[in-house]
Amino acid sequence: MRTTLLRCLSVLASLSFFAAPTHAADKLVFGTNWYAQAEHGGFYQAIATGIYKKHGLDVEIKMGGPQVSGMQVLAGGLIDLWMGYDFQTLKAIEQGVPVTTVAAYFQKDPQVMLGHPDVKRFEDLKGKTLFVGAASDSSFWPWLKALYGYNDSQKRPYAFTVQPFLMDKNSAQQGYATSEPYAIEQAGVKPTILLLADAGYPPYATTVVAMQKTVDTRSDVIARFVKASAEGWVSYLKDPAPGNALIKRDNPKMTDAQIAYGINKMREFGLVDGGDAAKLGIGVMTDARWKATYDTMVKTGLLKAEVDYRKGYTLKYVTGLPLPAK
Repeated sequence: MRTTLLRCLSVLASLSFFAAPTHAADKLVFGTNWYAQAEHGGFYQAIATGIYKKHGLDVEIKMGGPQVSGMQVLAGGLIDLWMGYDFQTLKAIEQGVPVTTVAAYFQKDPQVMLGHPDVKRFEDLKGKTLFVGAASDSSFWPWLKALYGYNDSQKRPYAFTVQPFLMDKNSAQQGYATSEPYAIEQAGVKPTILLLADAGYPPYATTVVAMQKTVDTRSDVIARFVKASAEGWVSYLKDPAPGNALIKRDNPKMTDAQIAYGINKMREFGLVDGGDAAKLGIGVMTDARWKATYDTMVKTGLLKAEVDYRKGYTLKYVTGLPLPAK
């Protein structure tokens, strides 16, 4: 009996020796730029369907909002990654903050100007009252002024409500293609949607931004996050139900109808799977696009020409990414 027991222990020891070691999933905290919504769907989908887990990641999503300064939260170490925006990232570089963009999941910025049905093009907004927020002064407003001849006397404060626009038929307002048009349509008006990106506005949106230190010390973790998130977006655009359940859990005010509208507009405008993503993979970025964004910022006085914009992004994580589903 003693001999048999020793043989069993020997077999168990050999099996444990050859067994693959188990590792705890790498923890990442990803901060978003707003409350949970369809525009964040791919990331929620990657949690809901176990895609992050498959890549050895334990991802927590922390919602943003109007009072959240993403760059400060990122620099303070409260999150590992931030859902950023190219203009903001390059301004941070100018100010000496060592951040870099590792992927871009929206090939087009969803920023739009919304007009009443008589409006057909951007040129038709010249002379109209424009409800535009103060934050636009450091992003798209100088570009619109330079391209279409708008002036500051047209501007009125935008208070994140569509009511002033609905009351004034000689007005237009800013918005996102995936959001504000829905609220306007619910009030019985079919707005004209003018997507700035389709007129040449160059920045990416829904980017992933990290501190340079994180890129240097956790490169493999970031690489897995970028690929897994791209897989999440492919999955979300095919069957968004799992991700939507988590979106509504985090943001109970979000309705099924609003989510469906957002997804339809993402598809219609090719925000996620259009542009270079159609051939190079979801999340891809190019040097040419970043150079165009830099040129736009310098030309409109938003960035000093001597800023090394190449510090604001890296392309090493955006090769071999999954293509959109056919």
